[in-house]
Amino acid sequence: MSQTEGPHLYDDGPEALHTGTPRGARGLILAVLGGTVLVAVGMAVGLPLVKGTPHEQAREVTGVFLDALAGGDAETAHQLLCEDERARVPAAEVAAEYAPGGVGEITGTSAADLDGVPVQQVEIGWPDGSTSTFTVLSEDGPRVCGVSAG
Repeated sequence: MSQTEGPHLYDDGPEALHTGTPRGARGLILAVLGGTVLVAVGMAVGLPLVKGTPHEQAREVTGVFLDALAGGDAETAHQLLCEDERARVPAAEVAAEYAPGGVGEITGTSAADLDGVPVQQVEIGWPDGSTSTFTVLSEDGPRVCGVSAG
């Protein structure tokens, strides 16, 4: 028995489910792609606004590093070092290596290039009048990765 014969629940016979003219999905596809591009551009533009510029990030991590050393929290300061420095300098020796002049103050930052890697140089002034420069690089976030005498 075919579906068009016999008694039906309604007076009309069974109708095809999709009787309208098919619509193209081109507009929907273009809207989704356009929205994706707008979100990507928005993230690229907005990310520095949320995280800060490299200079701001370098100043912030250096400030936290110096505060940790001033407060005697060598473990926190040690965690703010880059991987190579953490392997080279034990936590107990971070203060002697990075802050021999006592409590330092950030006096400036500048961008630099270290063996093809972009880094930030953060100048530190010490109470005795001496200066030093911390090298900050991006390694899972900004990390202090070296010190040199000014």
